[in-house]
Amino acid sequence: MTDVILETRLLTREFKGFTAVSEVNLQVRRGHIHALIGPNGAGKTTCFNLLTRFLAPTSGQILFNGRDITKLTPVQVARLGIIRSFQISAVFPHLSVLENVRIGLQRRFGSSFQFWRSDRVLKQWDAQAMALLETVDLAALADVKTVDLPYGRKRALEIATTLAMEPELMLLDEPTQGMGHEDVHRVTELIQRVSAGRTILMVEHNMQVVSGICDRISVLQRGALLAEGSYAEVSSDPRVMEAYMGSSDAELQGAHG
Repeated sequence: MTDVILETRLLTREFKGFTAVSEVNLQVRRGHIHALIGPNGAGKTTCFNLLTRFLAPTSGQILFNGRDITKLTPVQVARLGIIRSFQISAVFPHLSVLENVRIGLQRRFGSSFQFWRSDRVLKQWDAQAMALLETVDLAALADVKTVDLPYGRKRALEIATTLAMEPELMLLDEPTQGMGHEDVHRVTELIQRVSAGRTILMVEHNMQVVSGICDRISVLQRGALLAEGSYAEVSSDPRVMEAYMGSSDAELQGAHG
């Protein structure tokens, strides 16, 4: 199935008798925005940690483009094109917006953290960095110190630094968490824009975001795959409503937790 970019087979992770992820069979289709949702403690972040090999599975397989990556290191997984943005904004606060993206580019070309290099050498990345900043509407803020950015713009910058690594598959961990309505709207539009030509798998609590941009949704409960399908399908599934503590469809659409 060439249209499946990422697949898990009976993926399981146990912690001293507690099963955090239980025999999950996940298929992410190429070019889709795919959401992983579920109540708190459902195993979503553990699943992300397994996919990026920050955690080793107890059993099961992970395949990327048909290749078994279950035993690869996080660095090897990233080099294949699976790049993750973290739940907490992961940028260098005391560097400028441009410098943060430049570091992402340096990492991709294997010259990361060579801060001692001359300005002339480092500036070779500036045109590409500015192009990425244009993509996420941050070009006008290129010289601003990152610590001074509003929270939503920091998340946009994080997406730009993720894009600098040229991901084939982007994993976004709660990209709109802690944002006000305006920032949520801006970041949602941004995710839709950068999804062109790549695949996105995201953990997201905001069901309005999920319903607005996701092609397919997988619902986890207690580490197991409960339901899968379009938003219309999963939001009308009685098991999913029960997982969200008896929510009606309307409440599920607005659920944040």
